[in-house]
Amino acid sequence: MAQDTAKSVPANDGRSDQSEAASIVRVPPVMDTQRPNVARMYNWFLGDPGLGGKDTSEVDREAASQALARNPKARDYAIANREFLGRAVGYLAGEAGIDQFLDLGTGYPNMGNVHEVARRFQPEARTVYVDYDPVVACHGRALLAVDEHTHMLELDMRAPEKIVNACRNGSLLDLSRPVGVLAVAVLHFIAREEEPYRILRTVMDALAPGSYLVVTHVLSAAETIAAAGAYASTSAPVTLRSQPAIERFFSFVGARLVEPGVVRVPLWRADERTSFRDEVAAMHLVGGVGVRS
Repeated sequence: MAQDTAKSVPANDGRSDQSEAASIVRVPPVMDTQRPNVARMYNWFLGDPGLGGKDTSEVDREAASQALARNPKARDYAIANREFLGRAVGYLAGEAGIDQFLDLGTGYPNMGNVHEVARRFQPEARTVYVDYDPVVACHGRALLAVDEHTHMLELDMRAPEKIVNACRNGSLLDLSRPVGVLAVAVLHFIAREEEPYRILRTVMDALAPGSYLVVTHVLSAAETIAAAGAYASTSAPVTLRSQPAIERFFSFVGARLVEPGVVRVPLWRADERTSFRDEVAAMHLVGGVGVRS
């Protein structure tokens, strides 16, 4: 991860009678170009439409190319995952009536961001984006946190209590009402010793009944095992899991899966715009949505 070089500095020599808050400017963080960054690699797989490619470095592109050489479907996974995110948020905001979202491990802004999809159904939807990468957070503050209903938190999901407290104490979300929690293409970057199941349960336990959990995760398979090697020296190495282990994320937090359960992502409530519906056998990426009573 890039070092967090964002800091506050005086806008003048300190003799101004302006308030301290008004005299503070934020210095943008510096992108670490020495180690591949998984958020930038993912954005490169998606074609980086929102950022024009300027926020990937040579090491990012090299690592992503290695992953693609080891698993030629890696780019398809990223596209299918983004499409799933749109369908899942659309389901929550539309059919389920959810108007609050907590997106863990947001990554770089791209096409079809959570708040944009949610507001097609819930014009006043609240969205809190969370990412620990200071460069990602900087982009999120500029491009995602566009009004009082959208916020960007620079926090690590490995410290879920801090996320919950920030949402509660900052009145960013009303935790007395249901929230849709998104852990999309992020849990395979959480190692076993970092307790991913506990992370999700800590968040879900703080929320009202009727809250939803959305998960996508790469399956352990020959192709993904090979591609995972390209992530060994990145900002977040990959931990692959089996289908039962991924399904356990829902049962562990007491969430009942909605139909069609945990399936290859192109199969989850596919519509006429869904890509790769005829290639699911090669799509070792699964996703599902669950609700807590």
